[in-house]
Amino acid sequence: MAMSLPSPYVQAYRKRYLPSLTLEQIAALPDKAWAPVIVVLGAIEQHGPQLPVAVDSFLGEAWVTLALERLPAGVSCYIAPPITIGKSNEHSGYPGTLAISKKTLRRLMLAIAEQVHAWGFRSLYVLHTHGGNFAPAGYTLREIEAKWGLHTQTLSVEKSTMVVSPQEKAFGYHANEAETALLLALKPQYVRADLSVCDYAGKITDPGELRAERAPATFSWVSQDLSKSGVMGDATAGTAEKGHAWLLGDGQGVADAIAKAYHERKRLHDAAG
Repeated sequence: MAMSLPSPYVQAYRKRYLPSLTLEQIAALPDKAWAPVIVVLGAIEQHGPQLPVAVDSFLGEAWVTLALERLPAGVSCYIAPPITIGKSNEHSGYPGTLAISKKTLRRLMLAIAEQVHAWGFRSLYVLHTHGGNFAPAGYTLREIEAKWGLHTQTLSVEKSTMVVSPQEKAFGYHANEAETALLLALKPQYVRADLSVCDYAGKITDPGELRAERAPATFSWVSQDLSKSGVMGDATAGTAEKGHAWLLGDGQGVADAIAKAYHERKRLHDAAG
């Protein structure tokens, strides 16, 4: 069964979505000095033969939508327009990948930060849904903080509800069990489950500590180095039931991270007088 986002969730999102507000409403917001503004950084890129190319952007919207309904009373935040296309050049060579450069991603983030600061906000947080954005976003956040004095940070979200096999945990990098399950729960109409494959770049029994990800020693890679199918993991293990539980867990994790950010910034603001 597909996971729907009923109207209360959508209403919670729209109430916090900055483009939904008028200029008078934005000017009158009482908590701009401490309430975090959140930018979701997504991607449009190949996700194997079974998944749509907008996986990352779909998930970012879903996580934030679910999170806002779960925020504790008294916690506020605001959602900036997402950056839907990310730095995905590692997935070049496959149909469906639409990428921007690290320089373009940096400029987009700087433009958003400059305007958010001009509106009176003082905290900017990033929620990642695509690993390729981490590095350029990291140094851009530092530049934003130095240039405008905005507090910047990446929202750190716990994934305690997601349990997979040791092999999948070690080598399930992309279009894997988790992403297939999440999309089967969220947007099954776009999933070709019959085309799912299991495609690993290695085994946990392989000697040495050098791997593409999640290892003491890692190396640079592009998708075609690791997988001809575009899948890095066991997509056949993904189910809608798992995805539903993981989506709800992710939504709660994002809500917890937002609440933590809000309370930290509010405490510092109050302490400064």
